[in-house]
Amino acid sequence: MESLVFDSDDLQVTEEFLSHAYARMTIGSSRPGAGRAKVRRDTMPSVSIDELDLDFDMSYSVNPLGKICLCLMRDGTIEDHVFQGVRDTFGPGDLVSFAPPDLPYAGRVCSARYNITMLDPALLDQVAATDASSPLQPVRLTGHRPHSEAAARRLGSTITYLRDHVLADPTIAGEPLIASTSSQLLAASVLATFPNTARTDPSAQDRTDAHSATVRRAVAYIDDHADQPVTVAEIAAAAHVTVRALQYAFRRHLDTTPLARLREVRLAHAHRELRAKAADDTTVAAVAARWGFHHPGRFATLYRAAYGVGPSDTLRG
Repeated sequence: MESLVFDSDDLQVTEEFLSHAYARMTIGSSRPGAGRAKVRRDTMPSVSIDELDLDFDMSYSVNPLGKICLCLMRDGTIEDHVFQGVRDTFGPGDLVSFAPPDLPYAGRVCSARYNITMLDPALLDQVAATDASSPLQPVRLTGHRPHSEAAARRLGSTITYLRDHVLADPTIAGEPLIASTSSQLLAASVLATFPNTARTDPSAQDRTDAHSATVRRAVAYIDDHADQPVTVAEIAAAAHVTVRALQYAFRRHLDTTPLARLREVRLAHAHRELRAKAADDTTVAAVAARWGFHHPGRFATLYRAAYGVGPSDTLRG
């Protein structure tokens, strides 16, 4: 995981930084002697979360980012934001997608504080099913505004949680399994918030493929790869079915989901490691993080439900 902090009152320096941090852009201010720009960025593979504070008005014109770029407004406004077929203005509390990854955009920031969350578009394909009529087409967002205020609030809470409880701790964010599960959580939240092309219902072929052999192949893959970053799409590929068929098969035969099964297997590995007390300095938090559990309280709850005691009790013997 990496972090960076930027603080400058020089417009040219700010333009150079933003061009490097996002995509080639030109910016300008109508005020002589532009104000201060402050940016903090925290990153993990495929995801970055930035907090920006610009105390001046600034126009911008940005080349395609190649990433999904979400904007959560804190204070101030972004006005006349335009990309192909869209012109909009955003104010405090708004959560939007700036533009499709392959399109340029432009607009004007007016003394604003806002969050920018960027993610690799391929993350959507790791957690969702493509259209059966065009399986080679990646999942994409089809609207820049959330479909409901409630969905926007949930996504905003997910972003804040990742910023404050995952990326805020380099030790936690540096764990490969945590980075993988966190990025998939964000991608799933994005799909639950914005209109998109992902399939929501299994097709007739999906239903046909959702048999017990599919579940056996998927479970075997999960068991063999629980110590590695694993996506739903990879599990489906190993079972030779679509993501929707995989999800439908797990519901039909196990009354669970593939990721819930993966979590159970990782919890069992954590249990064995706590019992083994691999080293004198073993801690519950370190074991939990190693197996992809970034919230100690949530890990303790899951552990107690599965084994009847708390993880610290197991560690103490």
